[in-house]
Amino acid sequence: MSRLLSVWRRAASLGWPVAVQQTFNTLMRTVDLVVTGLFSPAAVAAVGLADLYAQVPLRVGLALGAGSIALSSQDTGRGADLTRDRAITQALLIGALCGLPMVAVGVLFGGPLIALLGAEPGVADAGGRYLAIVFAAAPMRIVGLVGARSLQGAGDTRTPMLVNGTANALNILLTVSLGLGLWVAPELGIVGVGVATAVSRTIEAAALTAALAGPWTGPSLARPRDLTLTRQVVAVSLPSFAEGMSSTLANFPFNSLTLLFGTEANAAYHIGRRIYQQLTGPLYRSFSTVSSIVVGQLLGEGESDEARYAAEAILALSLGTLGVAGVVMFVGAAELVAVFTRDRLTAGYAVGFTRAFAVSMLFFGIFFPLAGTLRGAGDTRTPFYARLLGSVVFMLGGSYLLAVVFEFGIVGVYAGLVLSYACWAVVVVVGFRRGDWVGTAESMIADRAAMEDATED
Repeated sequence: MSRLLSVWRRAASLGWPVAVQQTFNTLMRTVDLVVTGLFSPAAVAAVGLADLYAQVPLRVGLALGAGSIALSSQDTGRGADLTRDRAITQALLIGALCGLPMVAVGVLFGGPLIALLGAEPGVADAGGRYLAIVFAAAPMRIVGLVGARSLQGAGDTRTPMLVNGTANALNILLTVSLGLGLWVAPELGIVGVGVATAVSRTIEAAALTAALAGPWTGPSLARPRDLTLTRQVVAVSLPSFAEGMSSTLANFPFNSLTLLFGTEANAAYHIGRRIYQQLTGPLYRSFSTVSSIVVGQLLGEGESDEARYAAEAILALSLGTLGVAGVVMFVGAAELVAVFTRDRLTAGYAVGFTRAFAVSMLFFGIFFPLAGTLRGAGDTRTPFYARLLGSVVFMLGGSYLLAVVFEFGIVGVYAGLVLSYACWAVVVVVGFRRGDWVGTAESMIADRAAMEDATED
């Protein structure tokens, strides 16, 4: 029992700053949705559709963050600080370069990209303007994510919390003032919401880069000197990027599917999604990050049995916590939806989506800590397979089959969502139980150790 409590205490110590950070992240997006909801359901749909494309820099940042947190945690565990710092710097440079083409895409093709999803002309125009502004900050968004994950991998979860929390508080303040025209601010509507996001992400990236470059944090910046680090960062990041993009790309036709039932149904999906992300996102993302940190550091120390035990202990804590959160969401769905909309048709659909997500919390409780474990070891392929299979076969195929072919309507869409998350959980359980993720970590560490020996020679 003392062994279990020791893991839980370590997880709590590392996890609460991550949870606070993610609370501010999701609160920022929730405020965006609440403010746009004051305009119209069409405004909610415009921002929701634009955010599908805005997930691309998010996915790039999270993917490179997966690479940086894996290497950062493993090298922290084995005391290889210089190699860790070089890997962090490499990930930051790659991230900044990846964000540059997105700036041009947003400016040139914002409106047509929204129209491509089948949105009405007014929705496409508003969403396009919002997308252009958000994409302008894509390089900063990616750098901010990589910087935060790099610090977390080294065990510093408080600095990212402070920086991100401050940036998101500013975002919320600017969203309300610029979106609604409060105080002396102009009323910019959806454009104001986009400007708030771009400004806060720029400040976040600058602050995290300064923290890494200065003496205030353990990790630092160091010029990369060997392609081994580049290869490992890319090798871990690419499947993680494909994992995120499989969900993101599936969301495009999925949103088109919900639009078959009207703009209100699409707005309802984004409301239900925002509710579960606000209430449970800080929890499941915290469990994922903590699993990566703890498992990665233990593997770096050569303690593979302890790493496996810690993963199972965090899994148990995750299941209990998210199970309770799911019950709260299911029971209070109507009251939660009322915060976002007063439109009766939209609210009715949104209650159904919220309850579908509530049922799925059991599967979230399994997927995220185990996926975090695998990523901490450097295995990003298994979570990719889980999301790809769940998103394509069940979220898209299952939802379309049940909703349209078998004519269950919107209820079929709810069922398809739940089945997709169940698939995620099953695949990572198999990967955790039967996969050679410990061997993957040991191989990566051995390659970096050989690089260090060659550099010394």
